[in-house]
Amino acid sequence: MPVLTPTTVRALLAEHDLAPNRALGQHFLADPNTARRIARLAALEPGASVLEIGPGLGSLTVALAETGAHVVALELDAKLVPLVESTVAGTGDVTVVHGDALQLDVATLGPGPWACVSNLPYNIAAPVVVRLLEAAPSVTRLLVMTQREVGERLAARPGEGAAGAVSAKVAYYANARIVGAVSPSVFVPPPHVESVLVRLDRRAAPPVAGDPDRLFALVRAGFGQRRKMLRGALRPLLGARAEAALASAGVAPTARAETLTLADWAGLAEAVDSSP
Repeated sequence: MPVLTPTTVRALLAEHDLAPNRALGQHFLADPNTARRIARLAALEPGASVLEIGPGLGSLTVALAETGAHVVALELDAKLVPLVESTVAGTGDVTVVHGDALQLDVATLGPGPWACVSNLPYNIAAPVVVRLLEAAPSVTRLLVMTQREVGERLAARPGEGAAGAVSAKVAYYANARIVGAVSPSVFVPPPHVESVLVRLDRRAAPPVAGDPDRLFALVRAGFGQRRKMLRGALRPLLGARAEAALASAGVAPTARAETLTLADWAGLAEAVDSSP
């Protein structure tokens, strides 16, 4: 199978008169050992269905094909599609598709379960993960490479500095944890930040009851002004009811959003619904 190194990546780009597109967050993986490490961590069985978002030039795609998986590689940049197809030609069961992960109708992929294993473009990593969790129940697990800061937000627990609205959304749908770090040196061009690998396993059912839309309206409001205590952060949404709802839910009005668990948010949503 083809091996993509920094030298071959630069040669491919030069041959096709291409350069990494900063607007699309392109940093091409150019280390076969890292690609195979990601494939190992994904723990794919032969015949598994895998969605790869942002294959770039196909380095990770090749490693995924080596596992015997059925790989659908979704690439937004039309100029890269023929290059990926050339890289993976004859390597296994790989279909390269031109499309946008933020617009993809995942139902068109076919029956699951699917795994998403991707080196996600930095500028869309969190929105893509959240969209897959919300709209693609057939994607039952994800192993994604993201900028460290984004990865820490995806996997953050209540009380941690990185905790935010996206952390709560991820925790509602999945168990998430960081499973490895990736050096900037394995990319062309090297990014100015470190990357991490985040593993997400979809929950069989949400850990809390209630209407998720109402729950996450409160979460967004709470984190919308994260330097404020909750009694102030929630006032634009709840008005004068904010302090009473917090007290009814057993949440200190002086607490801050990052300290609340999903159970706390669900209790607050219930208190709001039952208040006059």
